Amino acid sequence: MPTTNHATPLRELIGLPWVAGAYGPDAYDCWGLFVTVQREHFGRHLPRVDVDATNLRSVVRAFNRHPELENWVPVPQPELGDGVLISRKRLANHVGVWVEIDGQPGLLHSAQAHGVVFQAEGTFDQNSNRIVGYFRHVRALGSDKS
Repeated sequence: MPTTNHATPLRELIGLPWVAGAYGPDAYDCWGLFVTVQREHFGRHLPRVDVDATNLRSVVRAFNRHPELENWVPVPQPELGDGVLISRKRLANHVGVWVEIDGQPGLLHSAQAHGVVFQAEGTFDQNSNRIVGYFRHVRALGSDKS
């Protein structure tokens, strides 16, 4: 997994609290964690998204209308660094990143009720949430689009 010299080890992020609008280093919302991990571990500089993370309608609108979406393409199976789009009902309202911790691939995300959590592959609770899909940054596919 590519990392920068100053990357926070992923394991150290687990257990940090969820705070709306937080981009770390002591708390994260889902987008803040996603942006940080993408930058520190995969060298991708993604834009901040200013949205009221406690307002579901605002979050859904931000996920579905943000220009950053054009830099990501759906893929059938996740690889390290891929985005994982999650929904509670019909529309995507949460994002995580596919990583490997202690040799185990899985989903790292920051959930409002739990803070930063890692869920190993195959253990994601789909009773209240479902994975909408996996998305890969176009630079990871070798495209010249930035």
